[in-house]
Amino acid sequence: MKAQALADYLAENPVDKEYEPLRNYFPDEEVMNINEVEKDETPGWKLFFDRAANKKGVGIGAVLISETGHHYPVTTQLHFYCTNNMAEYEACILGLRLAIDMGIQEVLDLGDSDLLVHQIQGEWDTQDLKLIPYQQCLHDLCQRFRSVEFRHIPRIHTEHAYCNVVEEELDSEPWFHDIMEYIRIGVYLVHATRDQKRTIHRLESGFFFCGGVLYKRTLDLGLLRCIDARKVTTIITEVHSGVYGPHMSGYVLAKKIL
Repeated sequence: MKAQALADYLAENPVDKEYEPLRNYFPDEEVMNINEVEKDETPGWKLFFDRAANKKGVGIGAVLISETGHHYPVTTQLHFYCTNNMAEYEACILGLRLAIDMGIQEVLDLGDSDLLVHQIQGEWDTQDLKLIPYQQCLHDLCQRFRSVEFRHIPRIHTEHAYCNVVEEELDSEPWFHDIMEYIRIGVYLVHATRDQKRTIHRLESGFFFCGGVLYKRTLDLGLLRCIDARKVTTIITEVHSGVYGPHMSGYVLAKKIL
């Protein structure tokens, strides 16, 4: 028996007759967080930048937002070893170079790196020798603007910097369409070659079709729902906006989505 189950049982069935259990119903139990919305009155262009790292490498991204609300994203992957602070500098430099190419003269840089913001403003000393070239590069880029302001914001507000790129299907059909049609009606595509038919027949055993939805079988006999690129984009956007809770490690976040 799990300890938590025993604790729940004792809490719901107290020995003391005078004890009254607490009401476990809360009318607002679905509300996870309440934040005060602050309206940003700062005019002009805004630059959001951030980095992301996993076992496959480090990626950086930046998004320029115009006064009219148009978004101009840019992303890239770093193919060399770098620390988190180095990646933050790389992301900021990437965004500023985009702003220079677009001819922007005034920009407000927003990022969650407290170290970068204080160092570029001269409030903190740069003790890491690897960051000194980055700091000098940022100072040189700032000289090419009429006005540049750096501001630190919480990480939960940097969702603009996450540039989610999902490859769209070329034929407007989801990637699993051929497999699903073969399982559903047992017919190959009209223009399918012999190799394609053999591949579909081999992959068919690893999928399960029920209720109009195709599922991928896992090694532990679980079922993963197959979704198209549009749904993937929606899920990624919701994850980074905080719908599924605060930011966490990649493994935990992936398990939560599944």
